[in-house]
Amino acid sequence: MKLDHIVSTRLPTPFGEFAIHGFRESDSGQEHVVLSMGDLVGQPGDEPPLVRVHSECMTGEVFGSLRCDCRPQLESAMKRIAAVGRGAIVYMRGHEGRGIGLVQKLRAYAEQDAGADTIEANAALGLPIDARRYDAAACMLRALGVQRIRLLTNNPLKMAALAEFGIEVVEREASLTRPGPENEKYLRTKAESMGHHDLGHLFE
Repeated sequence: MKLDHIVSTRLPTPFGEFAIHGFRESDSGQEHVVLSMGDLVGQPGDEPPLVRVHSECMTGEVFGSLRCDCRPQLESAMKRIAAVGRGAIVYMRGHEGRGIGLVQKLRAYAEQDAGADTIEANAALGLPIDARRYDAAACMLRALGVQRIRLLTNNPLKMAALAEFGIEVVEREASLTRPGPENEKYLRTKAESMGHHDLGHLFE
């Protein structure tokens, strides 16, 4: 994949000041950003930076939907990176609804309203359970000089995908948010049917 680093500038946030780096895929024109704080490359012997690869979610992050845990996970990652002063959030545009797109995600929500879980809803619509790719994420990390990371995730597929594209995940840290009545079924499905680590502890 060819991906161009277009611009870097500062981004003051309620959680601290980040640098924000804009990238564009050469073939598709899809744009992504990376939020970073501190020296990502570091010195020999330094611990690898804490990184979250986060999928775009308009319903959760813009409108505050309680059907998922995307906004709390994003804000938690920003707080954790700000607390340690070094790390990055790779924000993947085009990953809405695990890669099926915004309107298709809304169609899947309608299926869930009729009783399906998040996997059954996609299947009923003839859509993949997870269509996301992470080659662009790996390219962006390498462009910023990052080869080894501590990954903030519960998703084993992200770990495997980043490793496939040349990013060494030396450690995984859990990203847990408190379930509520609107997303409990969704989180249980991720834990029980999609193999996401640590989520089962939320229901103990």
